[in-house]
Amino acid sequence: MSMAQSANSMIAGAGGGLVASIATCPLDVIKTKLQAQRVQTGHQSYLGVAATVKSILKHDGFRGMYRGLGPTILGYLPTWAIYFAVYDGIKSHFGEKPTGEMQPVQHLYPAPHVKGYQPLAREHPWTLHILSAMTAGATSTLCTNPLWVIKTRFMTQSRDEVRYRHTLDAAITIYRTEGIPAFFRGLLPSLLGILHVAVQFPLYESMKRWARRRGHSDTLSAQDILLCSSVAKMTASVATYPHEVVRTRLQTTRIHRDALLNGQGNSHPPTGIIRTVRNIVVHEGWRSLYRGLSVNLVRTVPNSAVTMLT
Repeated sequence: MSMAQSANSMIAGAGGGLVASIATCPLDVIKTKLQAQRVQTGHQSYLGVAATVKSILKHDGFRGMYRGLGPTILGYLPTWAIYFAVYDGIKSHFGEKPTGEMQPVQHLYPAPHVKGYQPLAREHPWTLHILSAMTAGATSTLCTNPLWVIKTRFMTQSRDEVRYRHTLDAAITIYRTEGIPAFFRGLLPSLLGILHVAVQFPLYESMKRWARRRGHSDTLSAQDILLCSSVAKMTASVATYPHEVVRTRLQTTRIHRDALLNGQGNSHPPTGIIRTVRNIVVHEGWRSLYRGLSVNLVRTVPNSAVTMLT
């Protein structure tokens, strides 16, 4: 593939992913609000999907469905650039070089995501893809986590607190009141979430082998690919989803920097993963670890299936 074709596919992937991020922002807002609720499901103050949407529209209008869009857009391009560079660098370094007789594989690079960057054509084994995807996901997550903290804060701000005016205002406010550590809350669950790809791709490849054996053919139909990719994505999403709830809880935990400086935040750190999970299970029930899952599947599974099918 020529440099021009590669550049075109990179630009198309970045642009398409950016448009997809904007289009699915309302679903992201709903999912994040569901995850951030610290009350037991069924409690009179608990809001489900429909009630959450109604509350947003009532108090914030249609614009409320796009809170956090600014940091989402700002974070997307650096995430994409870092992800692409690391992913392709590892794949090129460790992958087998094509021989002169082989035709080069034409790539189309869709939107990156820490849990599913999926080139539509792969000349390398899926094991190398997993290594590349997980390393690239970890690198991009480490570099852009502050923007995702800001995004989560935007989406979960209550009507009772002073609203952030824009991304810079949010960054300055968080820094002044909580210090730099606040920008890296939820980082560990985010890194654990990268295991998503380690579930999705082995399952996807196994299901493709099963489909070939069932159909007694090496060629899979579009329906088979759609089924395999959808089931693999859905299974991986369900298996690893709790990390998203834990991440949101940690990102929305506010510890005033004065309390940290005075040592008041050290006796019982409220930002630990184990303690957060235990608090959720004890006080809200284990089902709370899956809040927003239905919205998340609506947002991610069709996109992943179409990407794999294309």
